[in-house]
Amino acid sequence: MKNTAILLAAGKSLRMGTGFNKTLIEVDGRPLLWYSLRILEQCELIDEIVLVVQRDMVGYVDDYIVKGYGFKKVSRIVEGGSERQFSVFNGLSAVEYADVVVVHDGARPLITEQMIRDVIEVAYEVGATAVGVPLKDTVKVIGENNMVKYTPDRRSLWAIQTPQAFRFEILKDAHEKAIEEGYVATDDCALVEKIGKSVKIVEGDYKNIKVTTPEDLVILEALISI
Repeated sequence: MKNTAILLAAGKSLRMGTGFNKTLIEVDGRPLLWYSLRILEQCELIDEIVLVVQRDMVGYVDDYIVKGYGFKKVSRIVEGGSERQFSVFNGLSAVEYADVVVVHDGARPLITEQMIRDVIEVAYEVGATAVGVPLKDTVKVIGENNMVKYTPDRRSLWAIQTPQAFRFEILKDAHEKAIEEGYVATDDCALVEKIGKSVKIVEGDYKNIKVTTPEDLVILEALISI
């Protein structure tokens, strides 16, 4: 059984306001991308890693991060697309063969080996899975002029994170169908749902934050120091 990780680091990072990809920001002396790579490298269930980065990052990431820190499982570094979905597809296209594919955002540095093991195990069982956490806040659906339309039951609402894991053929089929139909989603689970497949959610961790804004960096540094 072969498990391949696709690690995404090709976003525009506009909300971070740095002028360069946020996964290259140094946190505690190391680039943000290093944290996810380290855990994927250490996890015995991951056989290879495909890195997806911006075109102008390929050489830098290869020399400074992959070779510089001695990551041996990185088999390919490929160019990302204009949307997250297209970056995942580019990563998938670089995978010659895998039983399960694990997709993870490089901007979520506090991934754990247990999360990876959990999603891989469930992907083999049911085909598609993601980590997530129950929402703590009440959610309102709003309409024009920010007027509340209704309040959904919070008990059934979860915030979905990565890693997400899929049987390779399921994820590949979902992406190909999305391209055919011109459908764009914000995560891979939505693409899989679109082709009629079920997705099981595994409870993750509230500390598994996605670094999007400068405020998130402050939170991350505090979490790392715990």
